[in-house]
Amino acid sequence: MNTKSELMNAADMQRALKRISHQILERNHGAENLVLLGIRRRGVPLAKVLAENIKDIEGAEVPVGELDITLYRDDLTEIQPDPVVNKSFVPFDITGKIVVLVDDVLYTGRTARAALDATSVCGRAAGIQLAVL
Repeated sequence: MNTKSELMNAADMQRALKRISHQILERNHGAENLVLLGIRRRGVPLAKVLAENIKDIEGAEVPVGELDITLYRDDLTEIQPDPVVNKSFVPFDITGKIVVLVDDVLYTGRTARAALDATSVCGRAAGIQLAVL
């Protein structure tokens, strides 16, 4: 595959994810009551890296879940005739927690809106934030 341009190399991404981890901790005054939900597909590995970084920085384990937003998209019928729906994997209660939705890009905000709807099915969060690479 020919690459037109490179926005970030591996070191740049690592540095950006470390910075985002620090910003999440600063905004929330630590990791208490914090959970990360990676938006499938590309947000999940990023959420896992952020959780590892937070553990290194703060020494705290932050739960990580996987959120499938397919059913909550407003363009579901435009994606394909039979969209593939995967299950969300959120093995913890988000009620009363600060939920950080994690994804790789932000363009129109439609994915973020769908993720908000999908998150509400998992419980009533104390707050929802968005972390985007």
